[in-house]
Formats: sequence, structure tokens, C-alpha cells
Amino acid sequence: MTTPVLICDDSSLARKQMARALPDDWDVSVSFATNGREGIEAIRAGKGDVLFLDLNMPEMDGYAVLEAIRREDLPTLVIVVSGDVQPEARQRVMKLGALDFIRKPVCAEEVASILDKYGIRRESEEGRLAPEPDVDIGDYYREVANVAMGRAADLLARLLDIFVVMPLPNVSMITRHDLHMTLEQVAKGEKVSAVCQGFIGAGIAGEALLVFNETSMHDIARLLRHEGELDEAMERELLVDIASILISACLKGIAEQLDINFSQAPPQLLGQSLQVSELLQRNPLQWESTMAIEMGYRFENCDIHCDLLLLFAEDSLPVFDERVVCVMG
Repeated sequence: MTTPVLICDDSSLARKQMARALPDDWDVSVSFATNGREGIEAIRAGKGDVLFLDLNMPEMDGYAVLEAIRREDLPTLVIVVSGDVQPEARQRVMKLGALDFIRKPVCAEEVASILDKYGIRRESEEGRLAPEPDVDIGDYYREVANVAMGRAADLLARLLDIFVVMPLPNVSMITRHDLHMTLEQVAKGEKVSAVCQGFIGAGIAGEALLVFNETSMHDIARLLRHEGELDEAMERELLVDIASILISACLKGIAEQLDINFSQAPPQLLGQSLQVSELLQRNPLQWESTMAIEMGYRFENCDIHCDLLLLFAEDSLPVFDERVVCVMG
């Protein structure tokens, strides 16, 4: 008997990877949903006896999907597949009724092991029917960023004893003017503080820019376990310290996926409590055009708001494109 399987993920690359990871001898019909709302509708329509569910999605995230499944008592077995590998994330989804948890990128052997563990898979000579979504290069970068952010969140959660709310990464080609507009949106008219850190490896060069907005220095001091006075010099030191942790964690997540190593320059404080225009006037963008990956950090129970922009040199992109498609495709 054919099992209806639903793969719910906003990333076409992740949907493709998940479909490929299903056992070849499992008799299934595969459907796809690009967000939680589509996923719930598909389950109601009988297309998801088994659901592979992402957590970090627009419109309706995976947590909300699990809550809706429980509330409506929908007939589906849920296996969460996520880049957010914080221990707290796993605990939360299991409490909401998930059967198991798989970290991205998926491994076919792990998928088969979990299916066999719960007696879900029944072998068949028919095999699976699983169309593959089309994937553009931007989706490759978004998924790399999503997985990197998840690994960074896990590191931060363990190091700082916090829970990081996963953002949806945004990938785009931007100019100097675009960067100014992006930072203005981040700042919302308020003054910001910013730290940058250059990186290079395997022919890929770029600069990480971390912008703090509406951030409590007392919360940063608490996370970094600083117990002394907070004068201006100490605030600068703490900003650089937490920026170094955030940037390094995310770059490590990208490097591990692409099997490369990034050399990182020392972090540099670009300015503290400045208007965006003044910040950029002091520190002009090196390149006329660049690819930017933007990720917003938000920590539960902390008044810390910051955005990380990874800016990649334009002449690095051909190498980056080739590497990403080769490793992730």
C-alpha cells in the first residue's frame, strides 16, 4: 500500500535533498508544501500520513504546524528536519508531538534508520514516486545560510546558555546604495553600533558586518558573564567580544558545509551609537556590488537586537557558486 508522504520546507533545495534521502524501496507518493499553511492543508487532504517538517519557515513555522496538528488531531506522523539543532529546539518539538528529529543536511542512512525504528517503512518493489523541485542558485545560498545559522545558534545556546530564535536568511546582490537602505531599515531611525570582520578562504573573500540596534549592554555583559563596571571602554570590548562569537560561529557553519577553512581578520569596532549615514561615511563599502546574506539574531529573554550581514566580494562569486552547487547539489 502506497504511503502518502509530505515534505514541508520553504527551501526548494531542502525539499529536493529530503526527497532524495527517502529509501528507494519505500512505496510512497511524495507531495511538497512550501510553508506551514500549505502543509496543514495537504495533511487535511490526506497527502501527509508521514510529514517531514522544517521549523524555520515564513507565514507559519514548524512549531505552529505541530500545534495545529495537535489541536485538530490530524492523522500524521511528524519527523522534524531542521537546521536549528539547539537542544532546546529538539525538546520543544518533541513536547509538541514530533516523532523524531533530523538535523540538516539530511542523511539517507539516518532517515532509513528512523523509519525502521518506528516501523513506518514497508519495502516494496514499486519503490517511490518523488518528483524533484527546481532549484535556483539563490536557494542554494539560502539553505547554506539556514544550516549555518542553525549550527551557530547551537553553539551560542551552549556557550551563552540562551535560546536563539532562528531567522529567515535573506540573500541578494546589493550595491552601496542598497546596503545603506538595508542598514537604515535595520536601524529604524535609531543609532547603531557595528563591528566588522574580514574573512578569506579557498578563493572566497568577504566581510562580516554585525549591526547592533536597541541593544542592552547589561544583557550583553550578563551573557558574557562580566560582573564589573560598564564604562565606555568596557562596552566597546564587550561589543567586539560578542560580535566575534556570533560571526565566527556563523562562518564556521558555512565553512563546514563547503569543506573549506576561513581565515578571519581580527574584529574591528566601526562605531558606537552612530547614525547609519555617519557609520557608512566613516567606513565605505569596499566593493561596488556584492552578494549579501542577511540574518537577524534574536535571543529569548534578552534585549539584544542585531543583524549579521555577510558581504561576499563579487569576484569570489564564481568560485562560491561552483563550490555550493558541487557540495549541496
